[in-house]
Amino acid sequence: MTKLKIKSGDTVQVIAGDHKGSEGKVLKVFIDKNKAIVEGINMVKKHTKPSAQNPQGGIVEKEAPIHISNLSLLTSKGEPTRVGYQMEGDKKVRFSTKSNEVI
Repeated sequence: MTKLKIKSGDTVQVIAGDHKGSEGKVLKVFIDKNKAIVEGINMVKKHTKPSAQNPQGGIVEKEAPIHISNLSLLTSKGEPTRVGYQMEGDKKVRFSTKSNEVI
């Protein structure tokens, strides 16, 4: 199992691709695919058939997953940073390599 440095609830910035520069909150992380869904970024239109829940059918806009390598975690000041791990007592915590603050 691979370990990802981005978790659900983190604020991230897109550093590559069509949505470069945009920021958002991570809604879900797919560990097996190395992808994450970021709120309001990489929106796609999905055509839905009429069903019991949605009798009208139509076009729904939803977020599509983005590869983890195209995302960078933001510090509390809002600048992109890399993530490291350090031991704080007997607990392993993530920290920003740019500002050395615990995330």
